[in-house]
Amino acid sequence: MIPSNLSKDTIVALSTAAGHGAIAVIRLSGPEAISIVQSVFKGKNLQNQPSHTLHFGTIRDDEKILDEVVVSLFKGPNSYTKEDVIEVSCHGSPYITEQIIKLFLRKGARLAEAGEFTKRAFLNGQFDLAQAEAVADLIASDSALTHQVAMKQMRGGFSQEIKALRAQLIHFASMIELELDFSEEDVEFADRSALRRLISSLQRLITDLLQSFEMGNVLKNGVPTVIAGKPNAGKSTLLNALLNEEKAIVSDIPGTTRDVIEDEALISGIRFRFIDTAGLRETQDKVEAIGVARTKEQLQKASLVLYLFDLASTTPQEVQEEMSALDLPQVPSLLIGNKKDLASPEQLSTFSGLENLVFISADTKEGLEELKDALLEQVHANEAITGDRTIVTNLRHFQSLQKTSDALQEVLKGLDGGLTGDWLAADIRRCLFYLGEITGEITTDDLLDNIFTKFCIGK
Repeated sequence: MIPSNLSKDTIVALSTAAGHGAIAVIRLSGPEAISIVQSVFKGKNLQNQPSHTLHFGTIRDDEKILDEVVVSLFKGPNSYTKEDVIEVSCHGSPYITEQIIKLFLRKGARLAEAGEFTKRAFLNGQFDLAQAEAVADLIASDSALTHQVAMKQMRGGFSQEIKALRAQLIHFASMIELELDFSEEDVEFADRSALRRLISSLQRLITDLLQSFEMGNVLKNGVPTVIAGKPNAGKSTLLNALLNEEKAIVSDIPGTTRDVIEDEALISGIRFRFIDTAGLRETQDKVEAIGVARTKEQLQKASLVLYLFDLASTTPQEVQEEMSALDLPQVPSLLIGNKKDLASPEQLSTFSGLENLVFISADTKEGLEELKDALLEQVHANEAITGDRTIVTNLRHFQSLQKTSDALQEVLKGLDGGLTGDWLAADIRRCLFYLGEITGEITTDDLLDNIFTKFCIGK
C-alpha cells in the first residue's frame, strides 16, 4: 500500500551536486510534476509530448527569464519513480538553481526528503529494497569492484538468490499448513526427508553468503593493512612507494615515525588502508614508547600485516623470532625483505625457507608490483574479480541472513525432535520473515526511514 501523501505530493530537489558547475539538474516527481513545470516553461506544451523526450525552452517567473533550459520528460509508469518525472537541466549557478526551485515550490511542489525519489520507486514497485539500497552503494562506489558489486545488486542479482530461497521455503510451508487443515485425518503432505535436504541446501547457500560479507567489507571499507617492523627497516619509504606520494617523513635516524600514519590506495579495484607505525623496539624515550604501544594496538586490529625487515642486517632466524613475538596467529601476514638492491644473491638465498615472502626495494620500487600481487592474493581478490559470486556488502542483509540461518537450524532441530507440523510451520515462517526483510517483502516505516534518510536529497 502506497502512503497517501506519496501519491498526492509532487516533490522537487536538486539532483546534481551543490555548487558551481557547467549544468545542474532539478528533478520533480509526482502527479503535478508536468503541470507545475509547464506553468513556468516557455516552449512546447509538455502535456502533449511523448514520454522520454527532451525539450528546449526558458523558465520564466512571470515575464522574467530565469534561464534557458532543457526539460527531460518521463511519464509514469515508465519513469524511475513510476510517477510523472521532470528533470530540468539548467546552468550550474547556485543562484539560478535556487530561484528555479523556489519558483516550483510556489507553484505547488514541496522539497523532497533524503532518498525520497528512490523510496517512491520502491513503494511503487520499481524494484525491491535490496536493489534500492544498491542505488546508494552505486553512488558511493569509488572503484571498479565496488561498482561491479553494486551494479549486480541493483540489477537484482542478490535479490533473485534470496527470492529463490524464499520460494522453496514457501512451498514447504504451504504443505505443512495444509496438513494442519487435515490434522484429524493424520495425513502428511510435506515430505520430511525432502524438507531436511532443502534446509541443509539452504544452509550451505546462506553460509556462503555470510562468509562473503568479509569480502564485502573489504570492498566497501578497505583492508586495514599495518606496516610493521624494526626502526629503519624502511616502513615509511614503503608507505610512500605504495601511495606514490611523500606521505611519511623518511630519515636515517631510527625512531623517526612515532605515531600512526594512515592513508588509502586502490590496487586492482581493492582499497587498502595502509597504516605506517612506529618501529618495534625497547626504548626509554617516552614519546617513542607511546608510538610503539600504538603499533601493537594497530596490529591487533589489522586484517593484514606487512612485516618489513632489512635483508642486509637481519637473519632468517631473527625474522621468525620477531614474528613469533608479535603473536598474531589469526592475522594473515606477509614478510617483506627490504633493500633488495643492497643485498647479495647469497644473502637472498638464505631466506628461501620462509613462506609468504616478497623481496623489494622500497627506495627504488623494485619488486613493488610483486608485492601488490601478493596483497591481492592475501585478500582473495582474484575470486571477486573473476568470479560471478554474490557478495554481501550490507550489514542489514548480513544480520537478516544470520537470523535466517539460526531459524533454519531450529527447523532442523524440530525435525530431529519430531515436532508437530504447527511448530515446524512457525519456525519456517520465521525464516520467511527474515528473508523477506532483505528484499522489502516485510518492512516497517522505521526500517524504511533508516534506509532512505542515508541517501542524498536528490536521489
